[in-house]
Amino acid sequence: MLSKIYSCVLSGLDGNIIEVEVDISNGLPALTTVGLPDTTVKESRERIRSAIKNSGYEFPIKRITINLAPADTKKEGSHLDLPMAIGILEAAGQIRCENIREYAFIGEMSLNGKLNRINGALPLVIALRDWGLKKIILPKSNAEEVSIIPGIDILPFENLAEIIDHLQGVKIQMPLDCKPDLEKRCFNCYEEDFGDVVGQEMVKRAFQVAAAGGHNMLMIGPPGSGKTMLARRFPTILPDMTYEEALEVTKIYSIAGLLNDTTSLIYNRPFRAPHHTISSASLVGGGRIPKPGEVSLAHYGVLFLDELPEFHRSVLEVLRQPIEDEVVTISRVNASLTYPSKFMLIASMNPCPCGYYGDENHNCNCTPQQIKRYLSKISGPLLDRIDMHVEVFPVQYKELENDSITKNSLEIKKAVNLAKEIQTERYKNENIVFNSQLKPGQIRKYCRLRENEKKLMEEAFHKLGLSARAHNRIIKLSRTIADLAGSEYIETEHLAEAIQYRNLDRKFWNM
Repeated sequence: MLSKIYSCVLSGLDGNIIEVEVDISNGLPALTTVGLPDTTVKESRERIRSAIKNSGYEFPIKRITINLAPADTKKEGSHLDLPMAIGILEAAGQIRCENIREYAFIGEMSLNGKLNRINGALPLVIALRDWGLKKIILPKSNAEEVSIIPGIDILPFENLAEIIDHLQGVKIQMPLDCKPDLEKRCFNCYEEDFGDVVGQEMVKRAFQVAAAGGHNMLMIGPPGSGKTMLARRFPTILPDMTYEEALEVTKIYSIAGLLNDTTSLIYNRPFRAPHHTISSASLVGGGRIPKPGEVSLAHYGVLFLDELPEFHRSVLEVLRQPIEDEVVTISRVNASLTYPSKFMLIASMNPCPCGYYGDENHNCNCTPQQIKRYLSKISGPLLDRIDMHVEVFPVQYKELENDSITKNSLEIKKAVNLAKEIQTERYKNENIVFNSQLKPGQIRKYCRLRENEKKLMEEAFHKLGLSARAHNRIIKLSRTIADLAGSEYIETEHLAEAIQYRNLDRKFWNM
C-alpha cells in the first residue's frame, strides 16, 4: 500500500514542501530512504522503529521504501521523523484517516514516541501555511513559538500515540489560539539606561544620530573612557520593531535554536557582542549544516565588536559584503543558502597598543611605528563602510560630581522614533527604511544640497581626502541629522556635524 504525507524542510529562511511517500511491499525486511536524505534523516529508521513499537503499534516486518520528493532537494533535519512514522503506519493500514492529506507533520521522536522540540518550527509552519495546508501537527514544546501565526490550525502533541488518537477520532485535539499581536512587548525592560551615564554628551548625541538613521559607528578612546558601557546602552534608544521585523528576527533565532519554550516573538532589537576570537564561519554563518552567523543574529539590531583590532583581519574583511548587500550567501555543494543581515555595526578600539595615545592624563609608550601597525589591522575599505568615527574621552572628576540631570533613554528614543517616522513616510515607495540604506540615485533624489552646503562639502572632500563612498555616507548622515531637527532641507549646521564624524580619519589613519 502507498501512503503520501506532507512535511517541509528549510532552505535559508524559507521552507520547501516535501512529500513523504511510503511504500510497503513483500520481500526481505528493510527500510530504505531515498531522495537525498542527510545522515540525520537516514538514522531516523531506528528512532521510528522504536517509537512505533513503544507507542503500542506494530512496525511492519516487510520491505519499506520511503521517497522524499522532490528527489533533487537535499533533506536535512530530524523533524522528518514524524511524517515518516505516520506514513509507515498509514501504509500498513494501522491509521485510517480520510482527511490526512489536509495535515502536515513536523517533529523529532524519542525512542518512546515522545515528540522533541525542533529548530526552525516558525519558518516551517509559515511555509506550510503559504503553500495552502490548513492543519499542522508538531511537538507541544514548539507551541508557544508558532502561536503567533494566523490563518492556520496548529495542533501540538506530546507523543505519537496522541497524534494517532486524534487522526482516528478517538481523542480530538483543539487547535491553538492565535496571538499575532505585540501586546506582550516590553518597552522598558532594559536594565541599562543612558540616564545613568555621566558626561559623554557628544558621544550620546552620536548614538542618537546612529540610532535614528541606522548608521555604523566606531568609537576610539583610551581604556576606561566608557566605550563598552555606552555601546551596551545603545539598544535602549533604537526605534521600535514592526511586527514584520519581529517575525523575521524570530525566524532566524528559531532556525539557530535560540528560542525557548516560552518565547513566541522577539520584540526587542537584537544586540550581539561576539568575542574577538570568533571565526569567519561563526560571524557570517556556515558549518556542515549551514546555520545563521552573528551578522544574521544581529538582523534589525546591533553587532558590537569590542576591541576591533584584536579580531583577526580575515574575520573583519568578511564583514564588508554583508554590510553592503545586507544579506549573506552560504554556498555548499548541494545548495546555496541566503540569510538576511541588516544590522548596525558598532565597534570600539583603543587608539594605540597601550591605549593612551592622545590622552592628556597618561603618557603613551608606543612608537609611531607601533601605532601605525596597530591601526593598520583595520583596512581602509572596512573603515569606509563605517559612517561615524567618534572619539571618546575619559570623564573628568568635576563631571562625576555634577548633579545635573541628563537625558534618559526614553527621551532620546522619542526623538529617534520621530526621525524614523519621517524616513518611513519618505521612503514608503523605495523598499528601504533608514537613511543609511540610500543608494546613489536615491541620495540625489532625497539629499539635495544647496549652494552653501555644496561648497562646504567640496572643501571637506579635498581637505579630508575622502573617498566617494565616504562622501555619500556624510550626505546620508546629514540627512539623518536634518530629520532629527525636523528640517526638510539639509542645512549647513547639519552637514558640518556630519563632517565632524569623519574627522578622525586624519588624526589616526593619516599619521
